[in-house]
Amino acid sequence: MNKKIAVLAGDGIGTEIMAEALKVLRKIEEIFGHKFEYVEGLIGGSAWEKYGEHFPEETVSVSENTDAILFGSVGGPVDKQMEPKWKNCETNSILAIRKHFNFNVNLRPVKLYSALKDACVLRSDIVDKGIDMLCVRELSQDVYFGKHEMSGEVGMRHAFDEMSYDEKVIEAIAHAAFKAAQVRKKKVTSVDKANVLNCSKLWREAVTNVAKNYPDCVLEHVLVDNMSMQVLKRPGDFDVILMPNMFGDIISDEVSVFAGSLGMLPSASLNERGFGLYEPSSGSAPDIAGKGIANPIGQILSAAMMLKFSFGMTEEHDAILNAVEKTLAEGLRTGDIADGGKAVSTSEMGNKIVENLRGGKI
Repeated sequence: MNKKIAVLAGDGIGTEIMAEALKVLRKIEEIFGHKFEYVEGLIGGSAWEKYGEHFPEETVSVSENTDAILFGSVGGPVDKQMEPKWKNCETNSILAIRKHFNFNVNLRPVKLYSALKDACVLRSDIVDKGIDMLCVRELSQDVYFGKHEMSGEVGMRHAFDEMSYDEKVIEAIAHAAFKAAQVRKKKVTSVDKANVLNCSKLWREAVTNVAKNYPDCVLEHVLVDNMSMQVLKRPGDFDVILMPNMFGDIISDEVSVFAGSLGMLPSASLNERGFGLYEPSSGSAPDIAGKGIANPIGQILSAAMMLKFSFGMTEEHDAILNAVEKTLAEGLRTGDIADGGKAVSTSEMGNKIVENLRGGKI
């Protein structure tokens, strides 16, 4: 199968971990007889250096003419956020690309590998029950895409952020969650704040109506403040967690620590046409950029999700997951999951995962 992939490595550790994901994809090409064409584009601070903007037309064009986007990370040091290169970088790049392609579904799996049980922050009796959940986050509306205003003089200022949701948008993300649940444990937990917010009241009603189309699945509603506690007390009870944009942003970051590190986590953003952007959850981590110590597993697993959700390559996706699990079981760790033990470099981790793909060599 021939596929064209936009490679947007971005900033910070993006180029380092992207290199490892591309190693894995090239090995997949070799093993399964595929042909992938990789087209690189600049985004974030790296784009600003050349084009004076974070999401230039050249990158838009590159992305539009491919079958999927493999994304790294954007953003710079905290103490340089007001510099032109970094000011509003994330808003002008990752939020802009989500809006441009109308990505409305974000899938973020959180799985604790047995080899990393000791890296989980939870008690062993909770961890032993297993943690394997899928966060499904709506991406196109909510407070992030409403009006934002601030007025008045210092000491007397007033700020305003608009939150809004359309029923059809809620129904679309709900269908995505229930379809995902049907091939998992058939349980959907919908998160809202329906005791206060009108957006959440509409959310709950719309999700309840969609659930009628999936009688094989169980639906439960949980208020977001209660959910932030329950997911820590009993993570093994959750399967698919369906959330509005802002709540999904917060809760998915909370549960990410279960995997041992943000560097372990992939994600997929899809639109109604099935076109997707795949990125790790770790961020640009400028403090460790260039040191060769970043964890590439989240980027590699994001590439695996691309194979499954955009290209229908389930066997290839599973092969990568098995290689990652085997590598961890063999004891290899990058610094973020080493827990004081010996850590391997970014490239060493990538090389071993490639080697464990059907026993192949680089």
